[in-house]
Amino acid sequence: MSDKQNVQGVEGSEAVIEKAKDFWGKYSKPIIIACVAIIVAAGGWLIYKNFVQGPKETKAAEAMFKAEDYYRMDSVNLALNGDGQNLGFLKIISKYDGTKAANLAHFYAGSCFIKLNDNVKAVSHLKDFSTSSKPLQARAYKLLGDAYADQGKNAEALSAYKKAARHFTEDKMASAEALFLAALLADRNKDQKEAIELLKELKDKYPQTQQGVDADKYLAQMGVYNVN
Repeated sequence: MSDKQNVQGVEGSEAVIEKAKDFWGKYSKPIIIACVAIIVAAGGWLIYKNFVQGPKETKAAEAMFKAEDYYRMDSVNLALNGDGQNLGFLKIISKYDGTKAANLAHFYAGSCFIKLNDNVKAVSHLKDFSTSSKPLQARAYKLLGDAYADQGKNAEALSAYKKAARHFTEDKMASAEALFLAALLADRNKDQKEAIELLKELKDKYPQTQQGVDADKYLAQMGVYNVN
């Protein structure tokens, strides 16, 4: 490499350094502020997660035990409202909002309100519930369908039953039941075409269930025979 090239290289490096210095001089303050903000935010999140949300989750989970016991004993009012010493699902929802336990409490509360024939509240709680557990979510859709159907909201009930039927197909009994209810509801809505499609789906997917066997009878009543 020639001396001229060396000089040009040094000058180029110096120019880059000068530009960097100039950039830092102009923007060092906002860069430092941004970095500090990120560090503070990250630190705040860790503090919140470990010292606020973590203990809150633990307390909420502990509070669920007695309410779940009452639910299993079919003591619906105690499960919902507590017994004076132990919290019920409604208080867990309000006191521990944002926790996994509070989310699950919405499912239980929805189920309890169906048993109490308060389907408006049942729908409200079941719609607020969501889970990555497919069996439990399918169950929630089925309960939502029941609550809508009891209110005479057939379109909403039909949609919920179809979701229940198709969300966790590994549970053949539950899926068949939901499909059967959806078919009956479609027929009640005077939508015989959809009712037939649902009954055919039921017979095709779950032929060995009681609902799958009954599908033939209902299809015959609708004038559909020899369905394989």
